[in-house]
Amino acid sequence: MSSTRTTAVIAGALFLLTEVTAVAGLALYRPVLDDASYIIGAGADGRVLTGGLFELILVVAVVGTATTLYPVLERHGKNLALGYLCGRLLEAAVIAVGIVSVLSIVTLRQDLAGTDNPALITVGRSLVAMHDWTFLIGPNFILGANSLLLAILMYRSQLVPRPIAVLGLIGGPLICVSATAVLFGRYEQLSAWGSIAALPVFAWEVGLALYLIIKGFKQSPAPTHAITT
Repeated sequence: MSSTRTTAVIAGALFLLTEVTAVAGLALYRPVLDDASYIIGAGADGRVLTGGLFELILVVAVVGTATTLYPVLERHGKNLALGYLCGRLLEAAVIAVGIVSVLSIVTLRQDLAGTDNPALITVGRSLVAMHDWTFLIGPNFILGANSLLLAILMYRSQLVPRPIAVLGLIGGPLICVSATAVLFGRYEQLSAWGSIAALPVFAWEVGLALYLIIKGFKQSPAPTHAITT
């Protein structure tokens, strides 16, 4: 297997891993995110800690997609490729802040078990709010921008079929628009409208991942080394 083919398979596998770990992490976090009194209650720490582990894997996978693809992408637009790399690193950092906020609730619950202090509920709500904001900024605003950058590179270079790239061109801006609506209180992030807005970018990442794993990169029709934006 050529190095380029190997790169495609690894990148595709990492994209699929981001989808699996993101969904699993959010699902496992539900007890702490939905229960305002979790921090002073019985808790489901094992489940929440497992969610944190999944999200740590997510952070590694997010960074991995960018670092794996960068050597290929820079030949087709160095500035855009660098922007994508930096954007993914920022996305991973924001997700990591959200992980710390949730796991901090677990630590406080364990250390202060049996303490009936209303102030702890306020602290717990503050940490959950921090997670919610990181979830909006990282896997929505920044993810949307990153998807758009990658889709532009894939569309220009034709490393994957253009219909797949078009999903990213649509999905990236759409999820940013949806995140803006959530920011101004038009609807909840985890809602029917939020899910509908996320479908194109989900289809983009899954379609891209499967194509890279099964087919690998297409041969670029023309040298694009001179492209810098």
